[in-house]
Amino acid sequence: QVQLVESGGGLVHPGGSLRLACVASGFAFNDSVMSWYRQTPEQEREFVAFIGVGSFREYGEAVRGRFAISRDNAKNTIYLQMNNLKPEDTGVYYCASVRKGYWGQGTRVTVSS
Repeated sequence: QVQLVESGGGLVHPGGSLRLACVASGFAFNDSVMSWYRQTPEQEREFVAFIGVGSFREYGEAVRGRFAISRDNAKNTIYLQMNNLKPEDTGVYYCASVRKGYWGQGTRVTVSS
């Protein structure tokens, strides 16, 4: 049974930081490109970042320079370190193996003063 379980969301002030985690199980994680997406109230699901099998990384324009994606293959886990958070970063963050069609349930991030 495939599972992607996100954690680490919450309420943070503008300028603050959060670290999201996503634990994967039930598929070949080490061979999978893994991604973070987010769903904001104003927009459709938006690409945030992906990390390749060889740790190649790419970021969406809105988060480049502030967010960092990483993976720990020994723990079947990806992370998203989010720094200098802005109110427009508010949304539900999902991890995914897009090519395989696997998505988590999401974790909510709220950036507000």
